[in-house]
Amino acid sequence: MVMLKVNIFEVKAKLSEYLDRAARGERIVICRHNRPVAELRAIEEVRTEPRPVGPLPGRPAFEIPPAFFEPLGVEELELWEGGAVFDESGTRGGASPGRADRVAEGKARRRSGAGRPPGKRRS
Repeated sequence: MVMLKVNIFEVKAKLSEYLDRAARGERIVICRHNRPVAELRAIEEVRTEPRPVGPLPGRPAFEIPPAFFEPLGVEELELWEGGAVFDESGTRGGASPGRADRVAEGKARRRSGAGRPPGKRRS
């Protein structure tokens, strides 16, 4: 890679020439009073075709087994939910569906003023 240092007045006088050089792969460092302030270089081409989907070339194809789409068992759900498994009605010991019991969330809500009407302050 070629790097060329030029002062601003040269770039202003011969901009199209430096753009052509940058398009060919050269990097041009633009200086003000012999101190670098900017760099002129070509922009990489953007991919126009979509990325291929599937296995990498040379590797065997894979299939998703039908068991992948079956519902998880209670033990697996407990592992995913951190012990918070809800029954068919969507509750677990009075908890609302889809919500784990977390102490930190309750404290953060109290501090933020959630549950109070707007404009009301704690006295």
